[in-house]
Amino acid sequence: MEFHPLPIFALFLSLAAVASHAALSPEGYWKSVLPNTPMPTAVKDLLHPDDFRSSKATNVGVVVGSGGKGKPVYVGVKPGPAPFEYKYAATQDQLHDNPTVALFFLEKDMKPGRKMALHFVKSTPTGATFLPRQVAEKIPFSSDKLPEILNHFSVKPDSAEAEAMKKTITECEEPGIRGEEKYCATSLESMVDFSTSKLGKNVKAISTEVEKEETPLQKYSIVSVKKMGSDKAVVCHKQSYAYSVFYCHKTSTTRAYMVSMAGADRTRLKATAICHTDTSAWNPKHLAFQVLKVERGTVPICHFLPQDHVVWVSN
Repeated sequence: MEFHPLPIFALFLSLAAVASHAALSPEGYWKSVLPNTPMPTAVKDLLHPDDFRSSKATNVGVVVGSGGKGKPVYVGVKPGPAPFEYKYAATQDQLHDNPTVALFFLEKDMKPGRKMALHFVKSTPTGATFLPRQVAEKIPFSSDKLPEILNHFSVKPDSAEAEAMKKTITECEEPGIRGEEKYCATSLESMVDFSTSKLGKNVKAISTEVEKEETPLQKYSIVSVKKMGSDKAVVCHKQSYAYSVFYCHKTSTTRAYMVSMAGADRTRLKATAICHTDTSAWNPKHLAFQVLKVERGTVPICHFLPQDHVVWVSN
């Protein structure tokens, strides 16, 4: 969902100027709390809106399952409301329409030499940058305040943007599944605080990095796989909203990996992969189970993350 950046960015500038004397900037806060943690590109893009709007960010574009005899199976899906949230069932459209979402696969298939068909598509910069926490906290973020929120950002109530914002708030307000600690971060500072409260301050933040701005659908070979941290991580998914909001959740049954891959056209990428070792509490009709033809709670299920998502792991 695309949001027009100029009104939001103008608001950001005016409010940030007032707030700058009272607290550190989001970037300054990161450096003060995490002086030894490099900032991933996914975060940098949202701190420098001019660079972000002129950039050519990319996201994972298809779902591929592993078929018999080691051959990749191309499975087209639509992202639907929340492909990475555990409680949602896949719709028929997701299973049959054109591919535009992430990759689900089995952990046992993530090994050097394995080939997967992937498509990285250019995403449209939205201008939905981070607001300083002291600014974000003054703006309501709840379903019962939706009319006030839409008016604040000059978003028409019957627009697609309004529907996307409503959906984001609703999903943020819903309780997590068993074993999931969830939190919607409306600022970079609050994302940092939530992640460090769960993992400590000796952490690493990683995101998917793509060498080229756009690549065709092609086969990629896994070059190397590196496990990151322990079997717990905080994963933060970028949401559709007027400014940067991340749906963050932590479980103790999550393994994070950095997967180096090489495309048929020699494109290099480092993709962040998340593997869920316990899916017993997920919706039995979740997209991952239907794509991979497995039952919930039976095998670890993995997926690559788009470039604008962030994974936190302990060093």
